[in-house]
Amino acid sequence: MEEAWASQPAPTWVTCVPSLRHPDLVPNFAKRLASALGLPFHAVLEKTDNRPEQKTMANSTQQARNIDGSLALSEPVPHGPVLLVDDMVDSRWTLTVSAWLLRKNGSGEVWPVALSQTGHDE
Repeated sequence: MEEAWASQPAPTWVTCVPSLRHPDLVPNFAKRLASALGLPFHAVLEKTDNRPEQKTMANSTQQARNIDGSLALSEPVPHGPVLLVDDMVDSRWTLTVSAWLLRKNGSGEVWPVALSQTGHDE
């Protein structure tokens, strides 16, 4: 039996984690997802510099340091719960830092969604 996802509160807008390696991949998907859900898309996050991929780090501490300071806001954050889209999850630190930035700057709840998980479960 298929069950519907019923997040409470429901997202009122969509954003995504940016990538310097593949700058159009995730935003294009996130825009189409937002359109399908009838929600606005806002590209509020930006990468400030190119860092090594998280999967190349030896441990969680290195992964956290790797992402620290590499994301910023490119425009004001809309209010309300947000669906945060990323392509692949390695360490979960990118989603964690992105969600923290969004919450700190006025979004509502952050619902992270990843298209794929790499590596292994911890």
